[in-house]
Amino acid sequence: MASSPLAQPDAGERHVSAPHLDRALHPAGRWIFLAVLIGALGYAGASILFDTRQAGEGMAFATFAFLGLALLIALGFEFVNGFHDTANAVATVIYTHSLPAPVAVVWSGLWNFLGVMFSSGAVAYAIVTLLPVDLILHVGSGAGFAMIFALLLAAVIWNLATWFVGLPNSSSHALIGSVLGVGFANQLLVGGDGTSGVDWGQAQKVLSALLFSPLIGFVASLVLLLVMKRVLRNPKLYSAPEGNAPPPKGIRATLIATCTAVSFFHGSNDGQKGMGLIMLILIGCAPTAYALNRTMPASETPAFVASVNAAATAFRAHGGASTAGDVEASRKVLTQALQTRTATSAPVYGAMETLSRDVSARIQGYGSLDKVPAAATPNLRNDMYLLQGVGQLVIKDKTAAKTFSEPELKAIGDYEKRLEQGTRFIPLWVKIAVAIALGLGTMVGWKRIVVTVGEKIGKTHLTYGMGASAEIVAAFTIMTADMFAAPVSTTHILSSGVAGASVASGSGLQARTIVNMVLAWVMTLPAAMLLSGGLYWLLLGVVKLVG
Repeated sequence: MASSPLAQPDAGERHVSAPHLDRALHPAGRWIFLAVLIGALGYAGASILFDTRQAGEGMAFATFAFLGLALLIALGFEFVNGFHDTANAVATVIYTHSLPAPVAVVWSGLWNFLGVMFSSGAVAYAIVTLLPVDLILHVGSGAGFAMIFALLLAAVIWNLATWFVGLPNSSSHALIGSVLGVGFANQLLVGGDGTSGVDWGQAQKVLSALLFSPLIGFVASLVLLLVMKRVLRNPKLYSAPEGNAPPPKGIRATLIATCTAVSFFHGSNDGQKGMGLIMLILIGCAPTAYALNRTMPASETPAFVASVNAAATAFRAHGGASTAGDVEASRKVLTQALQTRTATSAPVYGAMETLSRDVSARIQGYGSLDKVPAAATPNLRNDMYLLQGVGQLVIKDKTAAKTFSEPELKAIGDYEKRLEQGTRFIPLWVKIAVAIALGLGTMVGWKRIVVTVGEKIGKTHLTYGMGASAEIVAAFTIMTADMFAAPVSTTHILSSGVAGASVASGSGLQARTIVNMVLAWVMTLPAAMLLSGGLYWLLLGVVKLVG
């Protein structure tokens, strides 16, 4: 690192040294890393076997091998996400000499792990709902598996490409672009214009979060550092480290705390993005064990039936008779409503009543969700998914708010939440496997992005105040996004935060890096969409040939 531009101060400046980033990992650390990795994969495989046997679902070796490959790719995405994104969190503590690089990445990995474990799971399904309805309903089909493989491979390829050239690209951006690409490709292949293959309401919410998060990071970090300079007048806070000396204790504790917060909230947000896709894989390969939340106690069944009756009564009061009693016709009406995102019509309300009462009668007949037989599981799960999705549309629609009374809307909302509990869940072992993949990923490959954030954004060495302001803003922004189940990019927020802090400190920006970062930000979405759409088309062709 002696050739680093930051290690060669201008005349009159005090000596500033770049951190040592090439320290080799202790041999014992490598063995521990390998043992945890193998243990995590073994634990995931054993959990799948246990869950499927407990549900009475046999799994052929070929299906198990296929499932294993799909899970490896999904966990591989989280692993790449770890070393790609978390480098942003540790760059500030490394370049201010608050923590040695090996300690920083292990510490960050631990807090990423904890962030995943304490996550709600809401962000996971915010990603899944972007996928085409017909593929989600038939995720176990060849087209469903082609979709999952295409979007995961596209996101991993783009992440690795940007990592190779040291660009702080967003894993979230890449994954969402891949999801949208599959949606477009699927709709074009089945004979459409591509637009109805995407839930544009959800896409707008997700893309808005990705669009505004870097702007928030830049402006908020700039303003925060300017305020800090007026309120906190300790000159050391706005100075670069002297040599390799660590910062004063108070400043050092603050920087470690902000790094910890960014790592934790990165895990809580980014760790969820692979969870939803893993659940789709599990639902496709082992529907009996994972399509329904079989952990719900039988004591919940009466409350579920009561919520169905209340919602069905509300829908009957405003529904049409075109599908009355016809379950198959009701499914078609609700599928079309979910595809077009229009659920405010009498036929839709009538279909909601018909299918709701049918689902309620089936669950009552079985006694509880954990007693639903294997053959009936896929259909019941799809019907519950349709009802939950359309119910959510009704609740959010302004026209529906004028049609239904407040008690009726409350009944529909309670029903929608109970349906969600029955179909949208994440087993503990999935959380643990993703947490380990993300945590281990932080410990390898981080150097390229750390150098970019630490050396190539601002024109001078990172000061303590710059690092603290960028990370405080990043942690707060990601935490807020979690509360609203919005996927955001740690990379975009923190790297733009460093840029904003650099401007506030008067050091200026390195134009070449900023241009490259903006290009990566702009190009990620279309590039990932083209990659995933092309891969989906190729894999769909392979599925048809094999079939």
